[in-house]
Amino acid sequence: MGDPILKIEDLTYDFGSFRAIDRVSVQIERGSITGLIGPNGAGKTTLFNVIAGGLRPKSGRVILDGNDVTSGVPESLFLKGLGRTFQIPRPFARMSVLENVMLAPRGQRGEKLWGPFFSHGLVKKQESTIRKRAMEVIDFMTLGQLADHPAGKISGGQMKLLELARILMGDPQVILLDEPAAGVNPTLAVTLIEKIKELNHAGKTFLIIEHDMDFIMGHCNPIIALTQGQVAFQGTPAEAQSNQVLLDAYLGAKENA
Repeated sequence: MGDPILKIEDLTYDFGSFRAIDRVSVQIERGSITGLIGPNGAGKTTLFNVIAGGLRPKSGRVILDGNDVTSGVPESLFLKGLGRTFQIPRPFARMSVLENVMLAPRGQRGEKLWGPFFSHGLVKKQESTIRKRAMEVIDFMTLGQLADHPAGKISGGQMKLLELARILMGDPQVILLDEPAAGVNPTLAVTLIEKIKELNHAGKTFLIIEHDMDFIMGHCNPIIALTQGQVAFQGTPAEAQSNQVLLDAYLGAKENA
């Protein structure tokens, strides 16, 4: 591994007596699009939740760009350059697409109790800057025509694009995507893949959970597979498709995954 930006070292997480993650150690190379696969219950989303600060591991460490962030919460990790999306998008349904994206930046002056009263000019200036940046991101994600639409009334695929747009407002270096292609129509799926590749070419690193093997094999390299909370495979797409353990554990049964 030439230059890992994210290192997961001997990570373990238990739900009561059930061990969901069992001493997982992997490294994510800077600038890669890494695919994370495995059957349902393999521990993929739990691993995401631990990496992103939603769960505290029983043991092990998460190292982001050389810094130990194991005890970090999602808000602090977002500020340090790690963003994540969820399998089911969570927009503020009654707010517009633009308003949803404008909410993403942390530390806005208008959020402080006395900000609008004593720093009105600064609040307006910052809001204008954030609005401009939000529109740039929305346009990039092909949602410009929907900027004023309620977020709860756009399609599921457009919500996936919106969620990624919100993450991009923090300019993260590492982006965790949880099943980005799930429930997305083919046209929007192509758009999503194009945007992931554009962002990757611009230097963003991706770790992607996905059950769609065409997506994984066509756009991710390397691939990591989990089974029963442990790493069963790490390698290239070609190696994955010829690995008998992986074929038996997941690829051969993907229709039931």
